[in-house]
Parts: sequence; C-alpha cells; structure tokens
Amino acid sequence: MSTQKITFCLNWQAAPYHIPIYLAKTKGYFDEEGLDIAILEPSNPSDVTELIGSGKIDMGLKAMIHTLAAKARGFPVTSVASLLDEPFTGVLYLKSSGITNDFQTIKGKKIGYVGEFGKIQLDELTKYHGLTKNDYTAVRCGMNVAKYIIEGKIDGGIGIECMQQVELEQYCRDNGLDETDVDMMRIDRVACLGCCCFCTILYICNDEFLKENPEKVKKFLKAIKKATNDVIENPEQSWKEYIDFKPQLNNELSYKQFQRCFAYFSSSLFNVHRDWNKVTNYGKRLDILPTDYQANYTNEYVPGVEPKEVDDPIQAQNLMAAHQDKVRLNGGFSRLNLN
Repeated sequence: MSTQKITFCLNWQAAPYHIPIYLAKTKGYFDEEGLDIAILEPSNPSDVTELIGSGKIDMGLKAMIHTLAAKARGFPVTSVASLLDEPFTGVLYLKSSGITNDFQTIKGKKIGYVGEFGKIQLDELTKYHGLTKNDYTAVRCGMNVAKYIIEGKIDGGIGIECMQQVELEQYCRDNGLDETDVDMMRIDRVACLGCCCFCTILYICNDEFLKENPEKVKKFLKAIKKATNDVIENPEQSWKEYIDFKPQLNNELSYKQFQRCFAYFSSSLFNVHRDWNKVTNYGKRLDILPTDYQANYTNEYVPGVEPKEVDDPIQAQNLMAAHQDKVRLNGGFSRLNLN
C-alpha cells in the first residue's frame, strides 16, 4: 500500500531545539510537499539509532558521534542534514563541588553520562589525562544531568551548554544561588579535538528507506529548510506558534534554552565536511570505529547551495563562546556571521 507517511523519531522528548520539525508540520510545509509526518518521542534516547537502523522508523535525530557508531555496529543509518551545529558539550558542574576545568579534578567524584558512548568518552579522557576509570564513579543519568547535580546524586555530568547548563543556571537563580557557580569543562578542549562537532544534531535516515525514497527525503528537507528559515528570521513569533502546539514548553526555562540554542541552528542544513572528518577520527581514537571507516553522511538531498566552511574553526568557537555568554547575561536572539 503506497503512502506518503514518514515516521520520524526525535532524539528525546520535545525540546526547544526541535522547533523546526514541529513548525514544518503545524505550518503545513510538510502538507505542501505531499508528506504526512508522524513525529515520535522516544522513552530512551539510546534506542533511536537502533530503531531507525533496523527500519522500524524511517528518519530521526541523533548526534554525530552516535550516528557514526551506529553504522559501525551494524545499524545502517546516514545523516542527510544538520539541525544544530557544534553545540558546546562537556562536563557540567558547580564550582563549589571542587571540580574545575582541569580534568584531573574529577578524581574521587561521581560523574554522570547520558549513554554508552558518554562512558567510553569519559574512560578515554581519564586515560588521556593520566587517570584510570577507577579514579571516578560513573553514573548513567540519561538527559537528567542537571537534575542529578541538583539532587546531589552526581558532582558533575556530561551535558550541552544550551540545554542542561541553562537548567542548572535557572535552578541557581530560582534558589538565590550564584549562577556563576555553574561551569562546563568542554570536552573539545580537554580532549584536544579543536571542535565541538561530535554533538552536532543531525537528521538521519534508515539507509534502505533513503535508497527507496530519495524524493521523499528531498521534500522533507525542503519543508524543514522553510521552517528553519522562519525560526531564524522571526524567532519570537516562531516560539509563540511552537508553544501553542506544545504548551508544556511555555515556561521561562524552555524560553531561555531556545535563546541559547538559537545561534546553533544550521541555516543551510548542510553537513560540514571538516567536522565529519574530525569526529570520524575521534571515533577511531575512542575505538568505536574501525581504522578504515568511511563517514556515513551525504548532502545530496539538502536544498540550496552548500556554503563555504569557516576559515578558522577554532576562532569561530572562541567567538561563539563569547556570544553565548552575552546571551546568558542579556537574553535575546542573535546569531554570528562567521562566513
């Protein structure tokens, strides 16, 4: 039976940065392309690549490092576009815990991680910095890193600057604490990666679905591009439309997270070749990819012209860090022009 339905799985429950997917649906952009999109929210973020790779779901969202690892483990998925470019990711903590930006300060601490590859990252970093995996206690906490820190279950944990860090800062403000006590030990720095792109959020496809439905994927991304343009050009109105559909996000924390996500939205949707090269090499360093692994991404289905990559990615990261700190202090919606 022929159908234009596409099943699409988020990487977690609906969050501020999922706004382009939901707006493409509510504003009728998928309908314009003759598509019917079923948006699904997983109960466990670790299930996403397996569900898509096994063909139970057609498309979805996942971070770059997980997309690479999935195919290496026999789950055939391919990235066809980018949602969030290089969000800062690292060990989130309160300075009062005794952790600093020196990775060796995790010694004797309880450190949270999202899923399997977070633990692999932490263990590799301990070795890289002269520690052993017995020098800290690993606690699997999924996306609830900030919650676990607040509850005292962990001293620090892997999170994203525009999501869990904002949550921890909000907790401090609401409870009369100093929000500057919140800090992040960025993994790109302590691992000497030169980028934060391993947690770039991607639109991924099951390979068989992609092979059999190239026109559907092109139409899907055309609708997503239109919705993303709306978000970037008119964030305030886009947010009003989003929370009308997802009223559970109508709160101060989600709005602040949206402001912090805003600069990371990919305006072009294109996969960045240099980032994929770096993260593929990082995956080999973590021993989750074979030495001859070829990165599983394509820009064949993205509408528009591929933009020029930035000349100096390290400088771009420094500018983004300063920009995000201004947004933390002042709020608002602004983006960097790095090209």
